[in-house]
Amino acid sequence: MWIPPKICRVRCALWILVGALVFILVLTPGEALSLNVHGFVDLRSGMRLQDDPSQRDAILNEARAQIDVTHYGPVALWKLRADAVWDEAAGEYEQDFERGYGILDLREANVLVTPLDFMDVKIGRQILTWGTGDLLFINDMFPKDWQSFFSGRDEEYLKAPSDAVFASMFFSWANVDVAYMPGFEHDRYISGERISYYNPMLGRRAGADDPLQVEQRRSWFAEDEVSVRLSRNIGSYEVAAYAYVGYWKNPVGFDVGSGRQTFPRLRTYGASVRGNAGPGLFHVEVGYYDSFEDRAGDDPLVPNSECRVLLGYEQELRRNLSAALQYYLEYMQDFSAYERSLPATQPQRDQDRHVLTLRLTQLAMNQNLTLSLFTYWSPSDADAYLRPLVEYKPTDELKLFVGANIFSGRDEHTFFGQFEDNTNVYAGVRYSY
Repeated sequence: MWIPPKICRVRCALWILVGALVFILVLTPGEALSLNVHGFVDLRSGMRLQDDPSQRDAILNEARAQIDVTHYGPVALWKLRADAVWDEAAGEYEQDFERGYGILDLREANVLVTPLDFMDVKIGRQILTWGTGDLLFINDMFPKDWQSFFSGRDEEYLKAPSDAVFASMFFSWANVDVAYMPGFEHDRYISGERISYYNPMLGRRAGADDPLQVEQRRSWFAEDEVSVRLSRNIGSYEVAAYAYVGYWKNPVGFDVGSGRQTFPRLRTYGASVRGNAGPGLFHVEVGYYDSFEDRAGDDPLVPNSECRVLLGYEQELRRNLSAALQYYLEYMQDFSAYERSLPATQPQRDQDRHVLTLRLTQLAMNQNLTLSLFTYWSPSDADAYLRPLVEYKPTDELKLFVGANIFSGRDEHTFFGQFEDNTNVYAGVRYSY
């Protein structure tokens, strides 16, 4: 049965909230006052540093109030975390839980139960993540919010919520995690409403004047997703294997009939290792992206299959100063078929895309002042992305911050180069309770 995703998501959230209230107030009235409640109020504003004729100068003018409620019942753990949001710079105000628009951002609304001694099950809206990368993802096929990440929101908002059933099983030989999403959970992708982007169909940068037209996948239980992880510790090392069956998380395909971008089918397989290496920590992660709709690599409207590799190392250089390096590779398969099928009007990407990242973090003033810089640099694409941030905590409850999102690129069609006109600075204050 076809169910519109917006309506279904709202209903699921409401069912969980009503169930939680009934359980807390009726089934366990004596524990209703034992709720763990905290949250914050966050005010921030960001402005573009370069002229973008398709966008406003203000990229973010946001007031956000979060409430985080946890109830530890006798048979279940109930969780609700939601943000009330008002953003004067938003290009869209209609409530949409899938895209993250509107006055309510429902981050979590779930219940955790233990049906068996070796199993935990969490049902409802939740934030899911795994893998070893630092702001780089291979086997983490859970949704990301790139609009938040590039516009100046807190780094935690890069992870978008999923409506899912997440089961963890603990065996002597390994731990097994299974995430089932009954409806396709795509990224909160860049579509032009707030951040301009390169539109391959138009052959130029586009923004609010030409938002990305996308053919949504809407059928619950027919267009679902499954992610699986097997992990265990071997000595001081954490080893894991991954698999995913679903769809490309961004609309990277194109349907000629509708004239819209699409989410082609995708399967991924991978593995990772993380542990000690000398005075620091290392991680290695690999993945194979099986582009199920273009295994021959000769369809220019669907991405080719890829192999991806991530190597990382982090170490404390001196007291209160740490550094982390990563190398990331995307290797396209069937490159010759890709070259032959590529339309003459489309820019050609390299068979190998290399990305290097560096994170520097300096703590000062009794660790109340944090100076950090995260950089992406792609020598193959000749583009870069810098995220400097300064945070100061005058009290335990209050935090002041100023940061920037700086994009640079030789070509307007590369991943970071396309966002050059969105370079911005932002500042804000957060009060936690």
